[in-house]
Amino acid sequence: MGVDSMRNDERLRRLKAVTDATLSRLDASDLLDELLDRVRDLLDADTAAILLIDPHSRQLVATAAKGLEEEVRRGVRIAVGRGFAGRIAETRRPLMISDVSPENVVNPILIDLGIRSLLGVPIIVADEVIGVLHVGTRHRREFTAEEVRLLQLAADRAGAAGRIRSRKLEQAAALALQRSLLPSTLPEVPGVEMAARYVPGHEFGIGGDWYDVFPLPSGWLGVVIGDVSGHGLASAVVMGRIRSALRAYTLIADDPAEALTLLDRKVRHFEAGSLTTALYAMISPDRSEALVSSAGHPPPILAVPGEPATVTVLPSDPPLGVDAQPRRRTTAVPLPPGATLVLYTDGLVERRGEVIDVGLDRLTRIVEPAPPELLCGRIIARVGLNAPTDDVALLVVRRFSDHCTGHPPAA
Repeated sequence: MGVDSMRNDERLRRLKAVTDATLSRLDASDLLDELLDRVRDLLDADTAAILLIDPHSRQLVATAAKGLEEEVRRGVRIAVGRGFAGRIAETRRPLMISDVSPENVVNPILIDLGIRSLLGVPIIVADEVIGVLHVGTRHRREFTAEEVRLLQLAADRAGAAGRIRSRKLEQAAALALQRSLLPSTLPEVPGVEMAARYVPGHEFGIGGDWYDVFPLPSGWLGVVIGDVSGHGLASAVVMGRIRSALRAYTLIADDPAEALTLLDRKVRHFEAGSLTTALYAMISPDRSEALVSSAGHPPPILAVPGEPATVTVLPSDPPLGVDAQPRRRTTAVPLPPGATLVLYTDGLVERRGEVIDVGLDRLTRIVEPAPPELLCGRIIARVGLNAPTDDVALLVVRRFSDHCTGHPPAA
């Protein structure tokens, strides 16, 4: 067998090692580990590592490594633009260092391990740099152009796995946050019965929509529905902070407009740039009325026995954080016995290509005084959420009729 033929066979072996279809059947984390093992073997390297970009901090985070496991254990972070890996991420080009020194790398682990030469390439997905793949040797070495191409091919393979892994981690974090922020069960309180739904319009399963119900020390019942713009973990985090702040303000404010005014100051100072709407209602201890204030949020639907459901008329106050000194107002809404109040986020009524009044009318025709659990299911089934593009939160509160107070019967 000739030299050229042997070279071609070796080239094909290397290509197959990083494009093998069996890699696709591995879990994302296992795929990265297996890929690093193969790359280290094919390039006769002592170390191989993948660093992925944290989109929030714009830092490269050590995610997987062979021969550099300490880098992952320590959670090494490198700013984009700094050091060997940071320069690769910034320039989007391969980089080779034949003689490693503290002057050209910022990760002391590389120096401690005696790495002499490095080759790194960017990991690019959909024209976006999401990380860096690099290999290192303890002896001085000049990498060939073919080895650069092979490492870039491996990086392309790692890109898909890295994106999948990052999305899975974010999804897991978002779902954990959802479980902690959205009530798993609604409180049982005298005089009313309630039900709620949350329908994600995004693959992570959570966004900025939320609902909340809490008894207040005064005997009033606090009811909240809100919407932070956006989807995924970032919006959910902002939502969590706003939700917690509003709960705190409800303990010192006896008026919904006052609580939303305090919340507005918090949003303008600490959550600048996030568009947030919220509606806060306080239901009286005898459940005969609700005091309602809305910060740019869609109005509730009220259904009273014997009458058609109507859209509650509320003042048009601005969303949170968009006006320096908004004048917020509270409206008293009577709740006759058997009345049902439906609170929702705009994903329930907004549709592309139609004005919101059409969606409001569609929802109003569905709402009637009915058991909240039954009504929630009916609304979700009939408003047409086959493929929602926006998150939907729905909360239904029904006042018991006079002969049913909601207290358990006496023994």
